[in-house]
Amino acid sequence: MKLNDNERKRLAGFVLSGLRDGSAVQVPYALLTSYKALKLGEQEVMLLLHLLAYADKERNEFPTIEELLSRMTVAAEAVIASLQKLLKLGLLEIEEREEAATGILYERYNLDPLFERLAEVLADERLAAEEAALAALEAGKRGSGAASAGGPEGGAASPRNMFSVFESEFGRPLTPMELETISAWIDRDKYKEELILAALKEAVFSGKLHFRYIDRILLEWSRNRIQTVEQAREYTQRFRGGAARG
Repeated sequence: MKLNDNERKRLAGFVLSGLRDGSAVQVPYALLTSYKALKLGEQEVMLLLHLLAYADKERNEFPTIEELLSRMTVAAEAVIASLQKLLKLGLLEIEEREEAATGILYERYNLDPLFERLAEVLADERLAAEEAALAALEAGKRGSGAASAGGPEGGAASPRNMFSVFESEFGRPLTPMELETISAWIDRDKYKEELILAALKEAVFSGKLHFRYIDRILLEWSRNRIQTVEQAREYTQRFRGGAARG
């Protein structure tokens, strides 16, 4: 359980960084998929989206009630009630700051608490998906009696470690669908784990780092009866050599 807590914190920090760096797209999507877990209604979500839009697109970090009403279809009392709910839930803060050049005090809505809570929710969802993928893999191995495959250098490489390698290369946590894809490669398609990692490296080398391309590599190797990393290297070199001559 201690390891899971540490992993949850690491993932939450990873997700939080991505939310802050890409708020224009990532935060609304994360909010729309997770607002029920945050105990929010559609009215609070729409208000948050407007606050994000004002801050991100118009550099207005403290829109007035009148400005918000100009873009919403609810009464002023409803906007105020939604703001109070967000403040009470700790998803929004009102900060007072001072302009460095003039010394003038001003207020702003701080959305960092929202980002932090969203990161925690998304990290929990990702960990749950990983545990489900690992459980499915273990169930499949017990049912087929298959032994676990070796790593890219001949050592043992657990699925969890493979997930971490993919995350490192992609620079972000894997989505539940991506976790399921890796599990399916191992459990359904019976691809060796060292070949999956070799296909990942080939995708990185080719500058085509996405799951569809990796899946095509693995399918091509399977069709050509590639069983080892060395065979994969030789096949890839022959393919590149033929492409260069062509």
